[in-house]
Amino acid sequence: MDVRLVSPSGVERGQIGDLKSLLGQDGGVVWVDIPACDAEGSRVLSEVFGFHPRAVADCEQRNPVPKAHVYSDHVFVVLHAPEPGAGGHVHYVELDQFIGPNYYVTVHGPLNPAVKPDAALVETQTLARRLEAGRLRPAAPFDLSAAVVGALTGRMRDYLAVLTQEVWKLEQQVTGGRLRIAEDFLDEMFRVRHGLLAVRNMATLSREVYGRMATLEVFGADRGQTKLTDIVDQFQRIATMADGQRDYLQGVIEFYQTRTNTKMTIAAERLAVIAAVTLPITALSSVLGMNVIVNTSTHWLALTVLLVIMLVMSAVLLVWARRKGWW
Repeated sequence: MDVRLVSPSGVERGQIGDLKSLLGQDGGVVWVDIPACDAEGSRVLSEVFGFHPRAVADCEQRNPVPKAHVYSDHVFVVLHAPEPGAGGHVHYVELDQFIGPNYYVTVHGPLNPAVKPDAALVETQTLARRLEAGRLRPAAPFDLSAAVVGALTGRMRDYLAVLTQEVWKLEQQVTGGRLRIAEDFLDEMFRVRHGLLAVRNMATLSREVYGRMATLEVFGADRGQTKLTDIVDQFQRIATMADGQRDYLQGVIEFYQTRTNTKMTIAAERLAVIAAVTLPITALSSVLGMNVIVNTSTHWLALTVLLVIMLVMSAVLLVWARRKGWW
């Protein structure tokens, strides 16, 4: 658990035992980062900060959707960031925030065992580096929150860029005719589309959460409201870009499916022509064959006439099929 006092003069490290005295000081913002909400983390949230038991419980368990609870003196926000997994799966990495009058608390929700622990710390580590380098000097807790959310939308955008490169690669293979096994190729396209849907879903739900906060003006009507409006716009644009790429990929999928279906239709038509041409010949030969070719001798004249009739029938059927446009 990391404790920092962020002030215009810089960043000072603190201890858990110093939290009460730090929170009682005037000036500066206390930032507490809890990597995992274990027993000690729950105790700090409940006893030191006095957060609502339901909010503490939300930090201890995974939340399927983003949310925001507005209390009298602070706001509790749950967000998700994408983390690619095996087989096209997208992990929802949870980040919980408590934004108060002079403090900012970040709690990293429970992780899927398949996700590396560092994947949950991307946004807060980015914020810590900016603070240590002096590139960010927040005047209020919502400045820290806005910086973290900016890093989270940047993470969405980076993942979206990776998926976009996959879309381009698939489109080039489809238009260039460099196709692999159909099942594998379709599977890869739908896995990429799933990733785009996941990013769009995260961004859309997060936009609604911050849109509600903007409506309530939880950070005031001035600079805080401007921050909320900017965050809503960021999530909206990420969702729109993900939608655009998803629609583009859907067009690639339809192009591929149309080409494949056309090839199958043409093959079926050709097989039908072959069947139509050979079926009368087969029927004729099966009826007359035993009478023309007998056990002891062959009636060569009858056989010749029969072969000529077969060829004429085949030619007539081929000409007819050609005029119908079947081949």
